[in-house]
Amino acid sequence: MPVNLFWWDPVFSGGTIGKMKKIVVAIDGWSSCGKSTLAKQMAKELGYIYVDSGAMYRAITLYFLRNHVDWNEKKAVKKALKDIELDFRLNEQNENVEIYLNDENVEYLVRDLIVAEKVSEVAAIRSVREFAVAQQQKLGKKKGIVMDGRDIGTVVFPKAELKIFMTADNAVRVERRFRELVEKNPNITIEEVAENIQMRDYIDSNREVSPLRRAEDAVVIDNTKLTQEEQLKKALKLAKNITG
Repeated sequence: MPVNLFWWDPVFSGGTIGKMKKIVVAIDGWSSCGKSTLAKQMAKELGYIYVDSGAMYRAITLYFLRNHVDWNEKKAVKKALKDIELDFRLNEQNENVEIYLNDENVEYLVRDLIVAEKVSEVAAIRSVREFAVAQQQKLGKKKGIVMDGRDIGTVVFPKAELKIFMTADNAVRVERRFRELVEKNPNITIEEVAENIQMRDYIDSNREVSPLRRAEDAVVIDNTKLTQEEQLKKALKLAKNITG
């Protein structure tokens, strides 16, 4: 089932982007480290495709929850995956690429805590990862792509020209995630968010299939004390050093 993506228009001044070598940028790291934010910004600046691999797993999780799929049953999972079509489309109002599940925009639904609590379990399933990774790898064949997730630089694109691993202090990650969720759910507590992040970290780094780990050739960006502008500048410099 193909994933259709919108190509960003180049925003580099002087029209120089067409002359630059296109590369694959793989961004991995812990949850709530701003991977998606940086990936979106880099894609827009470089004129690349942005793919939120995490949103793909979240959308699959949302489908499983809605349809009461028992993800502990291999046959049930494989059957359900055949009925899932994922698509990324441009929202012309906010200029963001958003995820669609079977023609429904679920960009905001997949960010709910109930999905966040289960996504690591679903993403750890071999058939689910094979389903998602196969689509992700097709997208990278033409280069000019920025993708973030947990295993992009180690499994999906082990030969990516630029690999970034993002991290931040745990307290900062919890606070960021809390601010994001409390707008949608005023009743949520920071303790619930902290517990969720701790659980996801453990599952992500200890799962049997494609555990979260830093690729040996990945550049670490600790954004505990960095602004979004500072981390973007750092990442773009890394890309420019490769593309020329």
